[in-house]
Amino acid sequence: MDLVLGEAMQRVIIVGAGPAGLFAAHELADSGLEIVIVDMGKDISRRHCNIIETGLCTDCQICDVICGVGGAGGMSDGKLNLHPQIGGNLLEHVSEEKAWELLNKVEELFCPDTIDQDEYNNRWDELVHRAAGAGIEYIPIKQRHIGSDKLPRVIQRIKKNLERKGVKFKLNTRIEEVIVENGRVTGVKDSKGNVMSADFVILGVGRAGTEWMEQVARDLGLTMEFMPIDIGVRVEVPAVVYEDLVEINWDPKFRMHTPSYDDMVRTFCTCPYGFVIKDTYSDVVGVNGHSMMEERSENTNFAFLVRINLTEPVENTTAYGLSIAHLANTIGGGKPLLQRLGDLRRGRRSTWSRINRSYVKPTLRDVTPGDISMALPHRIVTDILEGLEMLDRVVEGVASDSTLIYAPEIKFSAMRVKVGENFETDVKGLYTIGDGAGMSRSLVTAGCTGILAAEGIKKHLGLLS
Repeated sequence: MDLVLGEAMQRVIIVGAGPAGLFAAHELADSGLEIVIVDMGKDISRRHCNIIETGLCTDCQICDVICGVGGAGGMSDGKLNLHPQIGGNLLEHVSEEKAWELLNKVEELFCPDTIDQDEYNNRWDELVHRAAGAGIEYIPIKQRHIGSDKLPRVIQRIKKNLERKGVKFKLNTRIEEVIVENGRVTGVKDSKGNVMSADFVILGVGRAGTEWMEQVARDLGLTMEFMPIDIGVRVEVPAVVYEDLVEINWDPKFRMHTPSYDDMVRTFCTCPYGFVIKDTYSDVVGVNGHSMMEERSENTNFAFLVRINLTEPVENTTAYGLSIAHLANTIGGGKPLLQRLGDLRRGRRSTWSRINRSYVKPTLRDVTPGDISMALPHRIVTDILEGLEMLDRVVEGVASDSTLIYAPEIKFSAMRVKVGENFETDVKGLYTIGDGAGMSRSLVTAGCTGILAAEGIKKHLGLLS
């Protein structure tokens, strides 16, 4: 069955309604093209969602695994890290001047009314020196924060603006096949057998679509490489521990190399006065964090991640990460694990009685107290313990026995398709962008890759010099 979407105009199908797909559509919207965004999720404005109702998603199981318009990035707390080498490395693809042009476009569309932390620039040097004294790199960056409670509305504003420009959204639709004839993409086929023809196809499926993206690439014979994966935990401390840091940067970025293994460990997605939440990827449950503009907890949480890069004979970092997540879910009875740092140090499992005696009260209680060292490899546990001790010299109190750690937190951006200019693959007219294709690791950089792919299509059509 052929679904006719138009006859006269050149047609672009974008698979994935996350930041990458939305920004690609935005860049193409005034180009006289027919643009269709296809996503297997729903429209968050047309269903119950705890983020919209209460500002906090307490259980990702009530939502679609693929969140629909906005993607998983649209369900985050909307921290925008505006730096060409944070959340992916734009400088691998464009000049520094072009990278900043892209970042400015993303900032302008995302956040007309948000906290701009430029005013803290004069304190960045203070933190750089403080961290350097502990053997840690602090990365000063411009940031904006939208908030988990406000980001879904921002996404809806972007969606409505695209619809006014003629962009069509086809939701609740899973794409099963990318159709290629004579080395050029000609369309896609959905799970019901409907074929949608296209002159160009952009694949921007997000992290949850990593396995799908890998299978599509294999089916089309595209060259792939597995990228490093980040595996670790979410750390929760009293908000006062991080208070002076978040006045300098809302999401302070620290990198360090641990003494035993010389592995790179980093902080990621700091949520000041925030909440730990469950996060579903593939068929496993992990953890993530949210912070909001209008509701606060007494805690601050952040991801603490170890960079893992496998080489032959085993290179599939996605499979490796999923195997760890499955083991953690088995031990946790289908729930994330929670442990006090002091219990982990002493080689004993946490129990609710021990956790309840701690002065740090968990913001996520739908968890299983246990022993994280039974789920994460010894090397990663060692990296986490050593890294937190290093960080404690900069952020005093972060390595307290009462600090809470949740597992697993895994960042899947682990497979990259070989692409040329503007992320076009070896198949003419087919582009791969965003986190699911290993091209980015954040909603800001994902948006930038979407703009670049759209510019590539414009070049093909003579609409851009």
